[in-house]
Amino acid sequence: MNVERGALKPIEARARILVASDSLSDALLIKKLLAQEFEQIFLSADPDLAVKDFESRVPDVLVLAFNTLEKSERYYLGLYRLSGKIHLQPHRTVVLCHLDEVSQAYQACRKQYFDDYVQFWPMTNDAPRLLMSVHHSLRDLRAISEGPSAAEFAAQARRLTELGSMLDQHVAQGSQRIEGANRAMAQAEQEIGAALDGFSSKLAQGNLPGVSRISDVSGLEQEIRRLKQDEIGQRFRQVAESVQPIQQWTDDFRKGLEPHIESARALNAMADAIRPMILVVDDDEFQRNIVNTLLAAENYRLVFASGGVEALNILRKMQPDLILMDILMPDLDGIETTRRLKTMPQFEKVPVIMVTGNSEGAAVRDSIKAGAVNFIVKPLDRVTLLAKVARALHP
Repeated sequence: MNVERGALKPIEARARILVASDSLSDALLIKKLLAQEFEQIFLSADPDLAVKDFESRVPDVLVLAFNTLEKSERYYLGLYRLSGKIHLQPHRTVVLCHLDEVSQAYQACRKQYFDDYVQFWPMTNDAPRLLMSVHHSLRDLRAISEGPSAAEFAAQARRLTELGSMLDQHVAQGSQRIEGANRAMAQAEQEIGAALDGFSSKLAQGNLPGVSRISDVSGLEQEIRRLKQDEIGQRFRQVAESVQPIQQWTDDFRKGLEPHIESARALNAMADAIRPMILVVDDDEFQRNIVNTLLAAENYRLVFASGGVEALNILRKMQPDLILMDILMPDLDGIETTRRLKTMPQFEKVPVIMVTGNSEGAAVRDSIKAGAVNFIVKPLDRVTLLAKVARALHP
């Protein structure tokens, strides 16, 4: 079924697609196929210009159309090694393969080296499969850019619960202060009354120097009682009555707030079900297994990368809550990997802990300068690792 370009959403039609290949004729064939539904299609067939082509075209989708899967892997790995900007450009990768490479392509996508694969050689009747793969890639890319991650949602839900607790606490404090003010006014009324009674008694008994003895003691006492009741007492009652609506408002506010606080608590319970994601980057499989063993019993979701390039590739698709980063790695060392990921705004606040056998001062300084928040020296101690992971996740 033919799909008219007018039926496409404008954002998809204007998506930038870069076709990389070692065969210009293959690249032109793929461009012709994609041009049925997409407007901005660029070619990169000169290996010496691979990095320049990617950085100048800033593609949303990179189609790898080399005649072997191994060449596609080498090309993409080279981009990460040589380009200082590829990690800044959110993009999706579609790798084309031969029929006898389908199983390998599937495994490469499963390991997240690429995002999708299309069996393209020999040509089949399912040529639109490539178009569909590009559409899926663009939708995935848009979903990531438009919506918050599960970790971000969980963090905001926890803050909402904290806000509810804070409001509840302040409302309770307000009620206590109102009650305290009422008690203070009642106490003041009693003390003023007692002071007036004492004053009346001293006048009646002539115990005030320089003041003549009162002849009508009964009348004085009656006047003081009237003063206490009608003047002073009335003033205190008016103040108490003026405070009462505030107390009523506080009670009503608390009752009205309770359903919302309960909703916040429910959100927090949902947030607790979202396990923090930790990306472990180490080229040594044995060390990755050690970290997996030490953290297995904890409520963490672990994702592993065997090097800096793979880590940056994984970060195109997900946002971890914490990264454990080895320093000495053959493809891209941990310090450079950290430096690159910290240039991306979405990872600016993601904590990175360096995990390495190199505890020299220069390594520590370079790690901190690159953006790491902490340092763990191998061999790993479980108590130390858990403590530093917990501190990084909940500073």
